[in-house]
Amino acid sequence: MRFLGLGVGDRVPDAKTVWLYRDALAQAGKVEELFGLFDRHLNRQGYIALGGQILDASIVPVPRNHNTRDENAAIKKGEVTEDLENKPAKRFQKDLDARWTEKHGKSHYGYKNHVNVDRMHKLVRRYHVSDAAQHDSQAADHLLMRGNTGSGVWADAAYRSEEMKAKLHDRNLKSYIHRKGQRGKPLTEQARGSNRTKSTIRVRVEHIFGAQANDIGGTLVRTIGLMRAKAKIGMKNLAYNIRRLCQLRRINPNPA
Repeated sequence: MRFLGLGVGDRVPDAKTVWLYRDALAQAGKVEELFGLFDRHLNRQGYIALGGQILDASIVPVPRNHNTRDENAAIKKGEVTEDLENKPAKRFQKDLDARWTEKHGKSHYGYKNHVNVDRMHKLVRRYHVSDAAQHDSQAADHLLMRGNTGSGVWADAAYRSEEMKAKLHDRNLKSYIHRKGQRGKPLTEQARGSNRTKSTIRVRVEHIFGAQANDIGGTLVRTIGLMRAKAKIGMKNLAYNIRRLCQLRRINPNPA
């Protein structure tokens, strides 16, 4: 109500109207455009990307499907079973795009929110939405940007590979990606100390995921399909940036 300037007696759209409007935005692919428009507004206000970029991804769960073994096998192959093909109402209630993944020994079902955060202002500068099974490093091409004034790139060990090293080199970017141990070759004390130093900067991205989980509707997304998940997660990233801008203005009203 405060954001829209509404009073207690004003007429407001019901939940169905809001849902239809958001769905229209998703169908038209306009959420990414809105995010880009607001990012340009941030730049005009003096909040340009500074100090380097931090990459990370967070699992976004969706309600779990109760599929048969055959249905799960078909979904992984990008196919639709004969039973679902003959029952369109049932098929529309199945999320055929979400996937399972494992993290810290636990299974998760849904999507991933991959983000690029600038080190100085802690604003989301780019994002990419994928199914949960996609490896974090596979989204690097969608996230890495040239517009940041700093050349450093911080990320956890999941992003460390020869391919990633080549991508950073091609863009004249400097790697501050965590080192990872290997079987039979644990990290040295020096490498562990280097990782701890990098973590003091990389941890800033966790504040964003925490804010989205605690203050912007939680992590669970109750949508079906990748298209709607992209819109909902994109709106979460945009909502975070709007709120973060308000915080930055309170801290420093004249950034330029």
